[in-house]
Amino acid sequence: MADIFSKNEGVTDKTNVISQGELNWTDLTRQDEADMAGQGKRQQFKRNFGFWSTLGFTATLMATWEAVFFSNNTALVNGGPPTLVYGFIYCFFGSLATASSLAEMVSMAPTSGGQYHWVAILAPPKYSKFLSWITGWVATIGWIANTAAGVFFAATMVQGLLVLNYPLYDYERWHGTLLLYAALLICVLVNTLGARLLPKIEGFVLIIHTCGFIAILVPLVYFAPHGSPSFVFAEFNDVAGWDSNGLAWFVGLISANLPFIGYDGPCHMVEEVRNASTVVPWVMLCTILLNGVLGFAIVIAFSFCLGDLVTALNSPTGYDFIEVFFNATNSYAGSSVMTAVLIALVTCASFGFLASASRQTWAFARDRGLPFSTFLAHVDKRSALPLRSVGFCAVFVALIGLINIGSTVAFNAIVSLTIAGLYGSYMIAIILLILKRLSGDPIRWGPWRLGRAGLAVNLFSVAFLAISIVFSFFPPGIPVTPTTMNWSVVVFGGAVVFGLVYYAVRGRKQYHGPIVEIPVVVLGERSA
Repeated sequence: MADIFSKNEGVTDKTNVISQGELNWTDLTRQDEADMAGQGKRQQFKRNFGFWSTLGFTATLMATWEAVFFSNNTALVNGGPPTLVYGFIYCFFGSLATASSLAEMVSMAPTSGGQYHWVAILAPPKYSKFLSWITGWVATIGWIANTAAGVFFAATMVQGLLVLNYPLYDYERWHGTLLLYAALLICVLVNTLGARLLPKIEGFVLIIHTCGFIAILVPLVYFAPHGSPSFVFAEFNDVAGWDSNGLAWFVGLISANLPFIGYDGPCHMVEEVRNASTVVPWVMLCTILLNGVLGFAIVIAFSFCLGDLVTALNSPTGYDFIEVFFNATNSYAGSSVMTAVLIALVTCASFGFLASASRQTWAFARDRGLPFSTFLAHVDKRSALPLRSVGFCAVFVALIGLINIGSTVAFNAIVSLTIAGLYGSYMIAIILLILKRLSGDPIRWGPWRLGRAGLAVNLFSVAFLAISIVFSFFPPGIPVTPTTMNWSVVVFGGAVVFGLVYYAVRGRKQYHGPIVEIPVVVLGERSA
């Protein structure tokens, strides 16, 4: 029988193989059993997630329509509503193409390692080990940064409400860091003590995600004065100072990209999903479609209800949408309730951020790709959870939060690592899939695939990802000063350089690609 692990995976150390007798197939379907056997992995988690709970997890994790409110600033500065509207449409189709490409790969190899595992399978033997490792490294950085972003937005929106309701409130950055820690603590408790209830919690949060959309959209559209269609769709307002409207539009894409971050989240929870090789791909696409529709409705409504652009951008609360809410309702209570809905939902989204970050960390440590891998790869026998990885990610996020005390600009640069880290890991995997398709080499597909449309979808995805990564490093406007500089390129470069030094000194000696924990068993051929 054919082996799904090609020789390029570098799995040559027989000491890495764990006996078949140690395997626990609890809660597996026949397809799950075949998939785990095909990857040579032991089942260590309980499969508590089905389609609806996984959809709830991913939809609330992405928090697309919510993110339109708190991530729109760069788009409004770089063109105004037209950048937000057309950028959102562009990022919707780019994200749909990327999610479809990733869906093919997670169906092919449904393990929590996600991108780095797929790279190990698809890369040429000579480069497999290194490309797999660098993919895992930047993906781990991206997910931890995404967790930091979630709790940061929740904390600073609370501060925005304090500014709105208490004019004498003295805004201090360290207040935001303490509030960040409070939000992070809730996320840790949900991912540890409340982990067994997480599928039910996510299903309930999906209902709140949908109802909250209506609760904010209706009063916003009903009470706020409306702008003209030309203001929303045609009038380009380049407050950032670029000489080129096209360049300003590309710089503003970061605001439209952020609402779509996270659709690979279920890929890292895949070993906890029943019938994962079919359920997870469909969940990823359904989430993009559901959240895309809700998000676009908010984009249009917010753009028409924005009012004076400069006044909104200069809101003392730090968030233009709080100013828009207040102008619409003319009520402190009404504005506070509408904002509180967003705070609650972004905090719930952070539950998923931490869950995905910890599973990514655990999976990479399981394959010995991180420092202290033996410690981080431990799974608590009683709870069947990677508690150490959860704690590690939480500590790392807490340390990142300290930077907010000294410089909000530096913190925002670290938060933007999400785009560079996650999109970079997507792009490496998809490029290798394209090369595999073009070379005519057989690919062992899973039950979900794109068929003849696959190559075109993959190519569009890579173009979208490359553009998004490049312009995520641009400053939001000119002239550029140390305060307004986007330091993400420095932070991301530093994180990558640190990783490369670690890899050269120690990592290359202990990382040999995804480890075979049990003898690989393939029940049938699905090559093409």
